[in-house]
Amino acid sequence: MKNQTQSQKQEPLRPGQKNVAKHYTQRLTMIGLFSAIAVILVYLFHIPIFPMVAFLEYDMADVPIILITFLYGPGAGLLTTVVVAVVQGLTVSASSGWIGILMHIFATGCYVLVVGNIYKHWKTLSGEIVSLAAGVLTWIGTMFLWNIALTPIFMGVPRAEVLKLMPFIILFNVIKSVVNSLLAYFVFKVMQQIMKKAKI
Repeated sequence: MKNQTQSQKQEPLRPGQKNVAKHYTQRLTMIGLFSAIAVILVYLFHIPIFPMVAFLEYDMADVPIILITFLYGPGAGLLTTVVVAVVQGLTVSASSGWIGILMHIFATGCYVLVVGNIYKHWKTLSGEIVSLAAGVLTWIGTMFLWNIALTPIFMGVPRAEVLKLMPFIILFNVIKSVVNSLLAYFVFKVMQQIMKKAKI
């Protein structure tokens, strides 16, 4: 009976199970790799756009996150967002504290959920464009609300003062979301060609 139990425990994985295990291993590896690239991009390049809201800095960390979303779906995109936001918030952007981490998760998380769910059901050129456009609108709307809610706490000023800065905050989010969406789109097209040639 003991030998029979041991043989059952040591039973090799079936081909289908091996493929599933390989798929998840590959996915986790890519999420880890692209998360690392995102943090490195922030470390190498982050600049304020408007002096009035200098705490808002443009960076390209969301480009690898968007690529993961296109490759593996909204769930993988959200997981990558959380990983990058936490690592970035504890290292490169530590001065932003917990509010910076939350804002990153809210902005990029909502964005990738919209982009990923649209593209998952519409994997065409039109689907890519529509999903990114919808993601940009979601980003802008989400950040409008969360900046009103959290930026007064972050800056330590009355909400009325933050409302005066909202035109700059909105424009910043428009620029960041549009630029990163365009960058991700063109990089993804290159990746598609490479994967097609490599038959991946």
